[in-house]
Amino acid sequence: MLVFIVQSAVASRIPLLSGTIDLPLLFLAAWALQERVEMAWTWAIAAGVFASFFSALPPAVYFGGYFLVVLLARFIQHQVWQLPILAMFTLSFLGTLLMHLLSFLALRFLGSPILLEDALSLITLPTLFLNFLLAIPIHSLMRDLAVWVYPSEEFV
Repeated sequence: MLVFIVQSAVASRIPLLSGTIDLPLLFLAAWALQERVEMAWTWAIAAGVFASFFSALPPAVYFGGYFLVVLLARFIQHQVWQLPILAMFTLSFLGTLLMHLLSFLALRFLGSPILLEDALSLITLPTLFLNFLLAIPIHSLMRDLAVWVYPSEEFV
């Protein structure tokens, strides 16, 4: 919930063109990439619920998008597990594109006249840039949190 409050109060007030940082996506992606984390699906549901309260988009956009981000994170974790930073950048890229595509399709379905070219150049690309800037710090923060929440057996 704190991530969504910071997103709506701070991050949304720092736009680059019309794109803003997507903190919930980055935190969910970084958390789902941690090896010891078992409840990433639960956090995807919680993120979908909170995002539905903060946005006028249909809830299915967020539930579907966040579930696909966790699914991608689990797939990437099993395939590229030796390079966690590369996995975070890949997931940030794919997750941002996925969420923006789902949002664009939902808005077009609801009758919004936004053009795909405008959405890509004014919203998606600046959001990708901002998300890449915060991908490493958020991944490091979530890695430390995962070590604290799920300590390994040798330290217990």
